[in-house]
Amino acid sequence: MKVVVVGGGIAGLSAATELVERGAQVTLIERESYLGGRAGSWSDRLATGESFDMERGFHGFFRHYRVLRDLLRRVDPDLSALAPATDYPILGPDGQSESFAGLPRRAPWNVAALALRTPTLRARDLLSIRARPALAMLRFDMGRSYRRWDGTSAKEYLDSLGFPPAARRMLFDVFAHSFFCAEEEMSAGELLMMFHYYFVGNRDGLIFDLAARPMSIAFWQPLGERLVRLGAEVRTGTACASLARTGGGWRIELDRGGALEVDAVVLALALPALQAVVAVSPDLAGPWRDDLMALPVTRPFAVLRLWLDRPMRSDRAPFAGTTGFGHLDNISLYDRFQDQSRDWAARTGGSVVELHAYAVEPAMDHGALAAELVTGLHAAYPESREANELERRFLWRQDCPGFPPGIHARRATVTTPFPDVCLAGDHVRLPEPSALMERAAASGLAAARSLAASRAAPMKQARR
Repeated sequence: MKVVVVGGGIAGLSAATELVERGAQVTLIERESYLGGRAGSWSDRLATGESFDMERGFHGFFRHYRVLRDLLRRVDPDLSALAPATDYPILGPDGQSESFAGLPRRAPWNVAALALRTPTLRARDLLSIRARPALAMLRFDMGRSYRRWDGTSAKEYLDSLGFPPAARRMLFDVFAHSFFCAEEEMSAGELLMMFHYYFVGNRDGLIFDLAARPMSIAFWQPLGERLVRLGAEVRTGTACASLARTGGGWRIELDRGGALEVDAVVLALALPALQAVVAVSPDLAGPWRDDLMALPVTRPFAVLRLWLDRPMRSDRAPFAGTTGFGHLDNISLYDRFQDQSRDWAARTGGSVVELHAYAVEPAMDHGALAAELVTGLHAAYPESREANELERRFLWRQDCPGFPPGIHARRATVTTPFPDVCLAGDHVRLPEPSALMERAAASGLAAARSLAASRAAPMKQARR
């Protein structure tokens, strides 16, 4: 079977790996010059001429990301490029903080322990929490919970719980924004699924690992090289312009001219790029395409990386979620976990700090947003007020899938009306709970296996 995988992010790499291990003839094409997609890293230079790798923001490798970790082990068997974080703190105004370290691993004990030790939730506050909607967090079911809650917004659901405002801000505001969504624009069903997947149903805990090297260097480039060693072709700087049906398969028109004729296709693209390809491919027409084109992206997010001339306090966590500091949603101290930034900080005595803002109003001025993020850093980490900024990078992106109320049943699945075309990505609806990088990896694996199953002659079992 000749297959083209369109998109070299996590979903595409997962699909291509499974396919080539099963003996398929695979060509992977990626528009960017690097692999990894939205989790990738690319080369840049400071004003001093020193090279570094920039990313679209910090990514947490949670320990229950089983499909993703299995993929990474192809090139890093011991996962040595991942460094464990000791905590996942949430910081609020006036010194408020919340920790997710040391909690029991099983529900309902993890929920009970968190409620009992949360500083913003007193014993008498528990009496005001409404039991019926709160129990929905402990009783998540992929069918029943979406049917009941998908038409309700996350904000309406959280309002119904009756949590004290301070406790709600510390426990839930950061959680919704972690998926790039504003509460009023996110399905309560999706929020409950995420809460189940990351907390209630997660026996590995909320503590995660950090990439100790830029992610494309650590994982995605080696995975691409491994694909080539196994016989695949990997083309970066190449995009799919459109698809057209041929007698026995598909013709992939390339953006720089030329075409690929294959038996099957995996479209492992971010949602806007996928919609752009489908829109100009008449052979993909039908109600399925109408539903796909109706799926939204969520609000933009921003990343501000700063090179400062002095370190942050030694007890600061490498990563902290924040709430109550305007648009600031988290602070990442890159020199505490990534080798390039650590080396730079050791040579200069400075620090590399990254600030994120999720679900930002699309019309917000970028300069004003950057200034607000720095103000938030000064409030959360007062020692940063004395630091001088040596350099910065500002990124603004809007290509993450939205999960608004009422749309779950219409979301695209791995399979399509065409048995030789599959989708993969974090926008895809899967039959089991998953999200973010793990959903991308799991959907890529599912797409490859679906294509293998569709063949008249069974493909061989994947070799590791």
